[in-house]
Amino acid sequence: MKRAAVGFLVFLAGTPAFAQRPSDPALLVPQTAPVLGYVAAPVPVTLPAGVTMGASASVAFDSKGHLFVLTRGPQPLFEFDDNGKFIRTFGDGLFTRSHGLRIDRDGNLWTTDVGAHVVMKLNPQGQVLLTLGTKGEAGDWNEAAGSRKLNQPNDVAIGSNGDIFVAQGHTPGPQGDARVLKFDRNGRFVKSWGGKGKAPGQFEVAHSVAIDAKGLLWVTDRENQRIQIFDADGTFVRELKYAGLPCAVDIGRQYIYMVNGFAGQILQMDLNGQVLAATGKAGKGPGEFGEAHFIAVSPKGELYVADSVNSALLKFVKK
Repeated sequence: MKRAAVGFLVFLAGTPAFAQRPSDPALLVPQTAPVLGYVAAPVPVTLPAGVTMGASASVAFDSKGHLFVLTRGPQPLFEFDDNGKFIRTFGDGLFTRSHGLRIDRDGNLWTTDVGAHVVMKLNPQGQVLLTLGTKGEAGDWNEAAGSRKLNQPNDVAIGSNGDIFVAQGHTPGPQGDARVLKFDRNGRFVKSWGGKGKAPGQFEVAHSVAIDAKGLLWVTDRENQRIQIFDADGTFVRELKYAGLPCAVDIGRQYIYMVNGFAGQILQMDLNGQVLAATGKAGKGPGEFGEAHFIAVSPKGELYVADSVNSALLKFVKK
């Protein structure tokens, strides 16, 4: 009984900082949709006695079906097997304020740190192979001026040819520099696009980036309540509007799943971005969210969501 009580939400000892809940109530209105046929599972993962997991910032699966959780606790990275059994924790001391996590086809972990303004590529053993940005320094990436700085990188995506795409600019309002930066597979800067605004190709908060089967980039433009789609050269293709705060997507072969921030939802969409169903709401109870931050779908079709505000990892399974 005690295990079930603590299992549904894996809690952090402490409270995540800098949660940017919007002041405009219109941004908290959830998406209207039929009910998604998933329910919250009572025990998302199992932890050894005495081990606690910090607030989950992001989640991802590797090719073996192992779940990796990026947290904001003293042990930042956790690995679990395909049944949710604890394997290891690693990455101590690497992060200031962790944010995004992706895993490439070779099993390398790509992480973003909005506090230290860097993107790091780690091999499966947890060794840092590549760092983009200057740790602890926010600024412009300007090759001509010799400035190689990022500004609050939120997420990263890896193209089929190894190209690296970084979505940055976590702070809404006039502060920050919301844009997408493109690098080649070796980390050499190629180009960037975006900037603050509401026009096509601009962002308020470029919160997440994912790549679909056609090689198109889906960038969640959170406070502008939309996803913008670009080709790999940054050419604007189209936008998709949603209620709430689009935070991140997992693009699969049949469906796209999106988490809807402080509106507290998981949305199921078709591959064109049309909403099919939704579940969840804002709150602290079972199946509820403080902030539905990042999502990953397991090979079994289970939905794992990092809730950075409730300091929780949630798992949803089909009814």
